[in-house]
Amino acid sequence: MAAPPASRSSRSPFTLIGDALISALSGVLSIAEVVLTPLQNLIGARRMAYFFLLPNMLIFSIFILLPMLLNFYYGFTSGTSILPENRPFVGTANFQDLLYCEDYSDYLTCEEDFFWRAARNTAVYVVAEVSTIVLLSLITALALNRQIRGRAFFRSVFFYPVLLSPVVVAIIWKWLLQQDNGLLNAIVIALGGEKTPWLLQANSATVWVIIVSVWAHMGFYTLILLAGLQSIPGELYEAGSMDGANGWSSFRFITLPLLMPTMLVVLVLSLIRAVQVFDQVYVLTGGGPGTATMYIVQYIYRAAFQNQQFGMAAAASLVLALVLFTLTLVQLRAGRSGETGA
Repeated sequence: MAAPPASRSSRSPFTLIGDALISALSGVLSIAEVVLTPLQNLIGARRMAYFFLLPNMLIFSIFILLPMLLNFYYGFTSGTSILPENRPFVGTANFQDLLYCEDYSDYLTCEEDFFWRAARNTAVYVVAEVSTIVLLSLITALALNRQIRGRAFFRSVFFYPVLLSPVVVAIIWKWLLQQDNGLLNAIVIALGGEKTPWLLQANSATVWVIIVSVWAHMGFYTLILLAGLQSIPGELYEAGSMDGANGWSSFRFITLPLLMPTMLVVLVLSLIRAVQVFDQVYVLTGGGPGTATMYIVQYIYRAAFQNQQFGMAAAASLVLALVLFTLTLVQLRAGRSGETGA
């Protein structure tokens, strides 16, 4: 004989909440059906996809496409007004002022010396950060690809910083590196040393900006390289060992050539991200001391929102967009080459 249904009072709260949510969802779907069925009969089932894409395209147009078009227009106009009708057309004058230098080896001879300082700082940062992050990611991926105890735990540990917001990362490291109350200086003093203004000296600030960036993003590229390593067939290493290849020979003649397309993707992705660095460095150092850690995106922010040089900021952003577009083309070409090689 079937058991009688449980009374409402004997049912668990989770069951009651689930039933309520199902009832609410059924009501919403019923209302949607009443509205959408006549619309589908009017425009046809094939055109309903455009109806559902319309809200997303509207948001994209307002917050992405329109600002891009306005930025392009601002790059060829001047003035401090943000309204397009109050900005006179000046042609390529902003680009000429931005890129003109008497001696390109000395940014002090440039018309817009802050831009060239930021460009030089960005170049140094990109070379140092990208080369470090690619090398360490490769070493870490090789280590995590081995049969070691706690491998899953260490993979999670290395990837965890990627999940943090860049602002959170900067705040944590800023607390660690403070001159007076920082944890690092506390350790140095405990060991008999003297406290150091890590973020108030140009050279040390640049080094720490690179270290923090590598710590925050290395896990992402390690994961990509680890996936590339795991896609290499194990039979190749077995055949190499049968031919007398040692660990270095296997890495040089098997691992490195087959991993090269993945490494190229990692290189281009890290380049694109490094060129656009802003929020993490802005919170950590504010671009200082002086202009030691001011990079291209911060120059654009400073020109637009602090100096009201909207035309100069737009011109700089278009130059940056050209660089990013070039890097993206390289990435696409590298991806196609990798697929062809595979």
